[in-house]
Amino acid sequence: MTEHPNLRLGLLEDFEVSFAGDVLRTSLPAQRLLARLAVLQRGRPVQRTTLAERLWPQAPPGRAASSLRSVLWRLPRPRGRTLVICTTTTVRLSGDVHVDLWDVEAQAHALCTEDQPPPTALDDLAPLTRDLLPAWDEPWLQVEQESFRQKRLHALERSSDALRRRGRFTDALSAGLGAVQAEPLRESAHRSVIAVHLAEGNHAEALRQYDAYRTLLAHDLGLRPSPVIRTMVAPLLGRPVDVPAV
Repeated sequence: MTEHPNLRLGLLEDFEVSFAGDVLRTSLPAQRLLARLAVLQRGRPVQRTTLAERLWPQAPPGRAASSLRSVLWRLPRPRGRTLVICTTTTVRLSGDVHVDLWDVEAQAHALCTEDQPPPTALDDLAPLTRDLLPAWDEPWLQVEQESFRQKRLHALERSSDALRRRGRFTDALSAGLGAVQAEPLRESAHRSVIAVHLAEGNHAEALRQYDAYRTLLAHDLGLRPSPVIRTMVAPLLGRPVDVPAV
């Protein structure tokens, strides 16, 4: 049996719709519609009137409904495949559409809930370094963007810890640094990096990471690192951490 080519909807970093490897052209209103169906509805149907009002909140209901019909009519249909399923009253994303966001959320869930994450969840962590449509500033998307960011940061930290325990120090360091890059003021991310350096016996690297975090935290927020991270590096100094030398 011949497998049908996939319809793919990319929402991480940049918006993209593709079929069999070819990128499909979509208008901005179509992008907004598809993103809403994927991020908010998750494949569930939404009332056409509700969707039209959300997409065109300033337009009268009749004009909003007309605009929705126009966008739906102009959606790409490569080889007869449809991106959305419409009835007289509802719209939903087609089950044929493969959404990258859903895949990465499933990966993050496995990493954050399993005591021993499956090897497949640790094989490719690159998707966890990408944000949800970061160039978009749609008000409805902001909570979803932050929710996904927190999920992927936790997943990167858990990945770093799991890889470190398995002796895969290079991969563990990449995962930890990925979390640091995404949020430089996140202490748990720095702790993951420091733990990898300590496991490898790279004490100078551990101290350098700690000092960079301590300096950044003091400069940006006027705060000191927590006792947890200070305790990690205290044995390397032979004196209490953060106490000025006399």
